[in-house]
Amino acid sequence: MTVPRIRSLKELQNFDERRPSFPGEHWLMLGAGLAVLMASRRSRSWVKRTAGSALGSALLYRAASGRDGLAKVLPYLPVGQRRWP
Repeated sequence: MTVPRIRSLKELQNFDERRPSFPGEHWLMLGAGLAVLMASRRSRSWVKRTAGSALGSALLYRAASGRDGLAKVLPYLPVGQRRWP
């Protein structure tokens, strides 16, 4: 599969929807997001902490809401079957 030249965010989203996903992609994004958040907390620079928090949060959002994200897996887990009052 050749990668086309991407000129806009919409083209990037369309490319991402068309590409095949690999098993466990959302778990990998979850781990990467948590790793970035944990690593950025140790920095003394507020710029690095802010950038790390933004990137880590974006990766966590991707893990939760992606096309094969955790939101689609959650109903199959014991935690996802609970009814909250």
